[in-house]
Amino acid sequence: MLTTDDHLTPREVTPPMPDAHGHAALLLVESLIHRLLERSIISVGDAIEIVEAAESVQVDVAEAADGHGAPMWRSHALLSSIAASLRHDGRGGPTPLRMV
Repeated sequence: MLTTDDHLTPREVTPPMPDAHGHAALLLVESLIHRLLERSIISVGDAIEIVEAAESVQVDVAEAADGHGAPMWRSHALLSSIAASLRHDGRGGPTPLRMV
């Protein structure tokens, strides 16, 4: 039978709840980026650069966490999803906002 480091079976392990503050902040920033795009204040390329810069910092922080960076990698996955959405926006019309 599979166990974790704390000797719980996988069925007893529940994924951590998302940080409400972090989730709200990420949703707010994603909404802001999309609004800036809609108003032609920034280009899709600019938006992608913003998210890629955040991804780069996130990788540095996660790697520096030395084994304690699991939450950072989950955040990185969210940033990657936002970047992918923006790249998709750059190929066609606007993409509706969606929760990540």
